Amino acid sequence: MIKNIILLAALFSINIFYSQSNTEVYLFDINPSEEGVTLSNMTNVSNNPGYDNQPSFIYEDVLLYAGNNKGQTDIMHYTIKEKKYSWFNKKTAGGEYSPQKLPLGDDIAAVRLDPDGLQRLYFYNSSKENPRIAVTDLAVAYFHFYTNNILVSAVLGENTLDLVVSNLQEKTNDTLLIDVGRSIHRVPNSKYVSYTALNEEKNHDLYLLEIDGDLESYFVCQLPIGVEDYTWLNDTQILIGSRNKLYVYDTMENEDWIEVADLSLFKIKDISRLSVSPKGSKLAIVGEPIKK
Repeated sequence: MIKNIILLAALFSINIFYSQSNTEVYLFDINPSEEGVTLSNMTNVSNNPGYDNQPSFIYEDVLLYAGNNKGQTDIMHYTIKEKKYSWFNKKTAGGEYSPQKLPLGDDIAAVRLDPDGLQRLYFYNSSKENPRIAVTDLAVAYFHFYTNNILVSAVLGENTLDLVVSNLQEKTNDTLLIDVGRSIHRVPNSKYVSYTALNEEKNHDLYLLEIDGDLESYFVCQLPIGVEDYTWLNDTQILIGSRNKLYVYDTMENEDWIEVADLSLFKIKDISRLSVSPKGSKLAIVGEPIKK
């Protein structure tokens, strides 16, 4: 029975991570404008065959992403100013996904999918030696650290992703909701973490989760049909991609998604994940190149 559960979890996680197989990571300078945002200085950061995805800024000028390393997915470290690439870790069996810097310090967390089918969340310190398991009892697929000890994650359930809040210091795991999405983010300058959950029409609704309280959730909006990834430009504006266009939803001003950019001008289609740098000057986008 245990072997069957591990096999099902492995198959489910492989399906999650490889839902897009020919993606690239693009980098833009981003500035606010009357229309919402202005993009410039596009660079295909990955420029690599296969799966390149899940970008995350660890500093304003340093980007991590899950990159194709000769058929295996490992963490790529990219310094923007120097345009310098390096693999974050030595190549190990299995694969590593969803890299993210912890709120305090220089440690990195990433999901490791091992060849035996086990999926775990690991911590890597700045020396990259002796990685340690962050939480032992959960098959974490996607996550965000509210603090170094408070983890909000989408965990592999029975063919679902389940929302779990973990206190690593107290070693507690609270399952809050079944059937959630993969996009979990801290809302800038707030006490909230946002997540999505599938509604009756199987579209994604976006919610705020109040961490410094009773773990109450508050509905924000529904993402456009077919969209499951988003990011926060600031504490009120949400950015998403749909096909080849970017849209912004302002929680304080608008009740509609406003188109702010057409990335077909940059030969990009099928936008999915997005990440904004800590100071908001850079935007990383995952998409596929439009072939000539």
